[in-house]
Amino acid sequence: MASSMKAVIFNEHGGKEVLKYTDIDRPTAGEGQVVIKNEYAGVNFIDTYHRSGLYPRSTFPAGLGEEGAGTVVEVGPGVTGLAVGDSVGYVSRSTLGGSFAEFTAVQAGLVTKLPQGDWVLVHAAAGGTGQLLCQLCSHIGAKVIGTTSTPEKAEVAKRCGCSDVILYSHEDVVQRVMQLTNGKGVKFVYDGVGKSTFDASLKCLDYLGWLICFGNASGKPEPFDVLRLAEKSARLMRPSLFSTLAAEPGLTASLTAELLQLVQQGVVVPEVHKVYPLSAVAQAQQDLTGRKTTGKLLLRPDTLG
Repeated sequence: MASSMKAVIFNEHGGKEVLKYTDIDRPTAGEGQVVIKNEYAGVNFIDTYHRSGLYPRSTFPAGLGEEGAGTVVEVGPGVTGLAVGDSVGYVSRSTLGGSFAEFTAVQAGLVTKLPQGDWVLVHAAAGGTGQLLCQLCSHIGAKVIGTTSTPEKAEVAKRCGCSDVILYSHEDVVQRVMQLTNGKGVKFVYDGVGKSTFDASLKCLDYLGWLICFGNASGKPEPFDVLRLAEKSARLMRPSLFSTLAAEPGLTASLTAELLQLVQQGVVVPEVHKVYPLSAVAQAQQDLTGRKTTGKLLLRPDTLG
């Protein structure tokens, strides 16, 4: 492992011109410390106070940055409750390096484990249902992988909460999912495509994962051997709207109220691709099945203009 790292330091107080992005020694974990590989560092006014000398530094070179988030890569003697690989956030008095660096050594008592959401795969992530699923899953803390057919649709999926998007026309979906999840797979697959994605969806599952197969855009999935589920104790569900709503009195009203509240809060932002005249229903269906659209398609009676 490299003994140096990139960091922001300064050798004298002053304006932003004193900041230097350079190589310094990578820290090691001392007694009661962990070393964190930073993914993000927070920028705060106090950093400018240290740089300018309002809060003077006694020694130089000095580092900046007092908060960050990343992954623990080294655990020092006497540390309990933290392990290599933990995703964490922290606050720390900035030393040489601080959080404005690739790696930071931090006292374990100032480090907090971050909750990890489940990995979720959403097929057709830029479609009407796909966008809603991505927004909802992201809202509850899941790490969402979406699949789309074009770079333009990928941007839509990212806006809806996908951390990663797979262009299924150019990439191997199963291989890419396993790369993103470090070989584990996802806990949930939401598959409204059906026949062309069903096999890949099964292969993308983690142990005890759920495949929610709710649509047949590419056709009905082929019959398959139920023993295939045993490999990872996978679970398969094929829900339908009206059978779900029939399961419990008042479920329609309660779910609708919950969804409308999320819309009002801006958590869910429905996108209407296009409003077609009712007489143009054939064109609307052609656009839908031709995968030329993103978001929801609507029909409006011609007499309403």
